[in-house]
Amino acid sequence: MGRRGAAGALGGVVAVALVLGTLAVIGHLNPQRQLGVSTDRLGPDSGERVADYLARARTSLDSGTDSAPDEPRWGSVSFDRELTTQQAYAIADGVRISQVIFRVPLERVQTPILTVGVPGSERSVSNSAARAASEVQDSFTTSSRQAQIAAVSRNRLLGGCACVVTVVVRGTQPELSEVAGRPGVRSVEALPPDAVSGKFAVEPLLPEYVDIVAPLPDDGPVPGR
Repeated sequence: MGRRGAAGALGGVVAVALVLGTLAVIGHLNPQRQLGVSTDRLGPDSGERVADYLARARTSLDSGTDSAPDEPRWGSVSFDRELTTQQAYAIADGVRISQVIFRVPLERVQTPILTVGVPGSERSVSNSAARAASEVQDSFTTSSRQAQIAAVSRNRLLGGCACVVTVVVRGTQPELSEVAGRPGVRSVEALPPDAVSGKFAVEPLLPEYVDIVAPLPDDGPVPGR
């Protein structure tokens, strides 16, 4: 092949590479939506009436258990008030906890919802508050009010506050139903037995949700500590 032929071939290869590179960049910036992926969900929907969610959660405990009542299922346990990690672990009482969900309660101040994965031991649940404290800074931007909220949230989590609103657990239908009847438990919702770990979303039922699941007020002063 002569010089012109080699140069032409090389130019063609470079042009193809440039086109492919451009398409790769476009594809990265505009990813195609993945189809055929279903996501289960625990917790109330935005705008849902609390009474409707509580009824739906009760129904979920019996759904799909006729064929495999003793097959473990994922579920969320929401409390009627914020609890310490020790109190939440005691209420679960033998049902394995896989996630602890925190929200620091401040009057008329929106604080972040923080989810910490745990292996289920008492120690891991107890240590989850410190892990939540380390994550709280990442949940806010740098505005003055948000920085204040982040600081007080972090301090209260490190101080062992009663800030647990929900735990995600793994148990059989009889175990989850028993937990639902324990003092301090507001609701237990269960997923179908075939739900896969890591493939479902969790939205906590906050104690402040009374009538409708809606954004909470954020017009109150942020406490100093």
